[in-house]
This record gives sequence, structure tokens and C-alpha cells, in this order.
Amino acid sequence: MNPENYFDNAATTPVDARVLREMLPYFETDWGNANSLHASGRQAMAAVDHARDRVAALLGVAESPQTIIFTSGATESNNWIFTVQPQAAISPFEHDSAREAALAAHADVLENDGLTIKKPQKNYNLISVMSVNNEIGSRWKAAEFRQSAEYIHSDVTQAVGKITVDLEGVDFASLSAHKFYGPKGVGALFAADGAVAPIFWGGLQDRDSRSGTLNVPGIVGMGAAAAIAQDEMQDNLAHVQEMRAIVLEALRPCSDYQINGGDNVSPYILSVSFKGLEGETLVIEMDQRGYAISSGAACSSRSTEPSHVLTALKMPLEWLRGTLRISFGKFNSKESAANLGRILTETVERLRNLRTI
Repeated sequence: MNPENYFDNAATTPVDARVLREMLPYFETDWGNANSLHASGRQAMAAVDHARDRVAALLGVAESPQTIIFTSGATESNNWIFTVQPQAAISPFEHDSAREAALAAHADVLENDGLTIKKPQKNYNLISVMSVNNEIGSRWKAAEFRQSAEYIHSDVTQAVGKITVDLEGVDFASLSAHKFYGPKGVGALFAADGAVAPIFWGGLQDRDSRSGTLNVPGIVGMGAAAAIAQDEMQDNLAHVQEMRAIVLEALRPCSDYQINGGDNVSPYILSVSFKGLEGETLVIEMDQRGYAISSGAACSSRSTEPSHVLTALKMPLEWLRGTLRISFGKFNSKESAANLGRILTETVERLRNLRTI
């Protein structure tokens, strides 16, 4: 896949070459266990602590690196929170890793009026509201639910490293490195008081909260990606805004389509629905032309069930089934964005013409 033609960055991003270079020594020469007391272990722990500082800085909590607990990714972080925090409620738009874990813990789902999440009529121990929706890009502020819960959690996976994250009034936050050009299989849980009740036993290595040998190469990679993202955030943001505008301009001649997510959206995600068509068909057609897009969230792309996000918005089935997610990244080019929009428009019209024959 030509990285310029890869428009599925909400599913994952390629590892930045600079990130890989920082990781390699911790595979090849500096392989110590970060919890060992000898020199090799101390060297590994120093690298972990440096990465922790970098992630904390990206999240705007540079003065409190102890609030960062490394995990295998946002899925683990989300599951962790709903395992240890009873009497919870979630927004109707949460990622499946939060939604399924919450429902398994008998959490309530807050009501909504379109994209507006209604304040609950009762108080909860925990309320979880994501920062940026992974399907439609809509944005919310979890801290606005502070009056209704003792603790606030936010899945910031699609925001961190892309737009400024504000954790003021948030007690817990989940994130993954591979959404901002870091490696897969590593992420973090932000815990405002620096600790959270463990769910793994047998070591309690990280802040006495999470058992398991620390993934030093992955953590180093996450730290490197965080530092790069912080340095380049504004440039990357301007770039994806331009890419989004180019695609939208190319789609203008297309008939019967709508943009989803409302006005307050992350420019990194463009959700568009084509009436009467199948999103999966369009994904395959574009793949055959060398372009990667998605018909929804990668975690549920093999499911035949309609999106719970679009269902919560009461989108008619004839529009829902034809929904695509185009997600932008720093390696997309003006030419690739223009070609994507043009080819997608041509494909939509061709498929519609076939239906009328």
C-alpha cells in the first residue's frame, strides 16, 4: 500500500521511521527487564521513565508523569476501568472496547438527542464519554458530566497526538500508541491520582498497579511517537484539514450523499453516507484502485450488525449501510486526496447507474 493512498488512519497508523529507530536498541542491545536491579535493568527503567515523561507531556500533565500507567492499549485500559469501577454509565457512542466491557459490568447507557448526550437523572460512580468518536469524528467533553459522577473517564484514543487533549476534570483516560504513529500493542491509562485498583496479579510492576514485564521497546516507541506528535501537531493538523477539504471538494458532484458527525468534529475523520449503496462494496472497489478506506470501525469491520453509533443517531438503514469512514494522516498527499475523492465519486455514480439498468 502506497502510504499516500492510505486513508484508514483511524484504524491504525504506520510506525514513524524515527520511532522505529528509537525502539531498535531495546530489541537488539538494551534488552534488560526494567524491574531488574542490575545495570541493564536500570537502563531499561530509565528509558521507560523517559517515555512516561513524554506521554505525560503530550497529555498536558507534564508535571505528573506518575499518572501514566502503561498498558497493552486502549482496549485494556477501557476494560480495566469498567472492571474496577462499578455503577457506571457510558455514552451511546463509545468504542466497542469500552461499550462491551461496560455492558458486561451492567453499566447504563446514557440517552441522547442526536449528537447531544443527555445528562442523567441520577448520579453514578463513573461516567465515561469519549473525546473523539472513532466512526464519525464527533467530539465531546467528558468533564461536562462531572456533576453526575464521582469519577469521569474518557477514551481519548482518537484525539491524543492529533488535537489538544484537556484532562481537566477527568480522572481516567485511555489511549493507544498506534493511533499516532507509534507501535501496536502498547498504550496507557491515565489515572489522576497515580493509581488504580489492579486486575492482573503476579508482580504489580507498573506503579504497583499492573502486573507483567514492561514492554520496554513498545513503551520507548510510544514515548518517541508522543514527542514527535507534540512537536508536529499543528503542522499535521493543518495538513489533514487541507486533505479533508480536497476530498470534500472532489465529492461535490456526487449525488445523494451526506456528511455525518455534526459541526464539532475532528478533521482527522470524515464519515460520509451514500444513500442506497453498500459501504463494504465501496471499500472493496476503492481497494482495487489502490486506496484504503473503511466502512466503519476496524474493531467491528467483520460484523454484520449495524453500527451502534449510527443506530443511536437514528440514521435510516438506506443511509446507514452506505456509510464510509475516510481518516487522514500525515503521509497523505494533495494528489492522493484529490484522486480518492474523484475515484470515489466515479465509483458511486457507476454503481448507481448499474442499479437502474
